[in-house]
Amino acid sequence: MLLINVAELATRNHLSYEDMHKAFQALYKLEYNPVAIKFFFDQDEFDAFIPEKVPASKMTFCQAALASRMDNYIVKVTDDKLLCGNARTVFGFREASDAEVDEQVKYTTDRDLAKECMQARPTLPVGQLKGVMTAPLYKTPVDPDVVFFVVNVLQAYHILNDYIGACKVPTVTSNHTINSVVCGGSVRCFQENKPEMKTMCAGSFTSGKTEKGEVNLFIPGKQISQLADQLIKRTFKYGGSSFLGAGGQDFPGVDVCKKCPMIRFKDYKAE
Repeated sequence: MLLINVAELATRNHLSYEDMHKAFQALYKLEYNPVAIKFFFDQDEFDAFIPEKVPASKMTFCQAALASRMDNYIVKVTDDKLLCGNARTVFGFREASDAEVDEQVKYTTDRDLAKECMQARPTLPVGQLKGVMTAPLYKTPVDPDVVFFVVNVLQAYHILNDYIGACKVPTVTSNHTINSVVCGGSVRCFQENKPEMKTMCAGSFTSGKTEKGEVNLFIPGKQISQLADQLIKRTFKYGGSSFLGAGGQDFPGVDVCKKCPMIRFKDYKAE
């Protein structure tokens, strides 16, 4: 049973962030909140922004986003509270250094290649970012630059297919980097205005509460309403969000055993 009125939402000319959040959660069967990410480059604007929570101690960006993804908080993150050096470099809070290259050699066993890999990560210009907001999409107080999902692979498949339908592009490509998945994924999505899908990196797996084999998915904030509109109107047209089998079923994944002759249901008729 859907907890939203798809038919009513399909008639709307404008969807609020709360509408979008509810549609994503109900129709894709998300386990976690979609997270709105906002990059602040103006110091006065960032200082004036009032969050619900701030890190009490240093933590990774994955952990800061966790409070929005699983705990419904609007969080404000500053450089001095970021524990992860990779995130600090990607966000432009510091210059890349030889010491950081040394930390990357474990991935490649080749220092020159490790440096090349580090330089290939997306980065914001040094010194320009003042801070970052993360918030559950439904309660974001500002237009997000990026919307971050942690999803299983079938949910990711449906989301990216809807993105293709919404934005009229034939394919979606992603970039794998040796680390900096959540910070780097959000920055690349923001800079290129394109989706990113990434596995967990060691940091996001061990520090970001992502123990279930999920993937990270990033959708540009400017395109999130198109994605939601495509999902809603497609579901209304076909009767359900699933592409699997004949399509039009409620659950993305229910048709996985379609070839099994033992798993069949029929309409009830009184004897």
